[in-house]
Amino acid sequence: MSQSTGGGSAGRSATPARPGTSSGGPGPTGPRRPADATGARERRHSRPPSAAVYRRRRLVVLVGLLVVVGLVLALLAWVWPGFARSDAAADPEPTVTVTADPPTPTLEPVARTGTTAFAQALPDTVLDLVLRSDSATDAWTAARALEAYQLEYADGEGDDATRVTVVAGQWPTSAEAEAAADDLVAAAGTPTEEGDVEVAGEVAGRYAVTDAGDGRATVTWRNDTAVLQATGPADVVADVYAAFPL
Repeated sequence: MSQSTGGGSAGRSATPARPGTSSGGPGPTGPRRPADATGARERRHSRPPSAAVYRRRRLVVLVGLLVVVGLVLALLAWVWPGFARSDAAADPEPTVTVTADPPTPTLEPVARTGTTAFAQALPDTVLDLVLRSDSATDAWTAARALEAYQLEYADGEGDDATRVTVVAGQWPTSAEAEAAADDLVAAAGTPTEEGDVEVAGEVAGRYAVTDAGDGRATVTWRNDTAVLQATGPADVVADVYAAFPL
């Protein structure tokens, strides 16, 4: 027995539509998820870091700096120069130099006899020695000295006083004074010490120390056109030469 085909479509149940689709065409028609929206990913990455992120970054940088400083200090303390090591050399103690006051003369100098500028330039006192006599001398006239004086210095009266004799002369030129000084040194003997005489950083002549016997010594020196020779106790005469103003 045959069935009618005209009502076949009415007799079949329609296939239910899938959620989110319509019969009008393929593809989703419902609301789009934020993850599927164009540009959502870019917007999320363009957000600026929060204040908490900045604080964490600054903390990391600060900790890093502290670590570097600690390593540098440890290197200086234990490697070089190693001031924290027990075997590190200690700084030397500073040297303290105590300078005694210059000796004070206890006598009054005698009146001067010379009136020239050279004679007046000769001192009344040297250290604790005081001028006890002052007279012109012709001892160096043969050596062509323009003028010469013999001066006696002492630190007291009596035989136990320390005494130094100084002969001082002036020459017309430095060359003549140098020749006279060389002759005086040669006559005094072999020098035990000699060197330059400096005035204001410039070499103005030479000095020489010679033995005079019996614990005495002679210092002969030239300062430009002036020649001087001091004789006295060996432990005193060198100081007299160093303190003499000419």
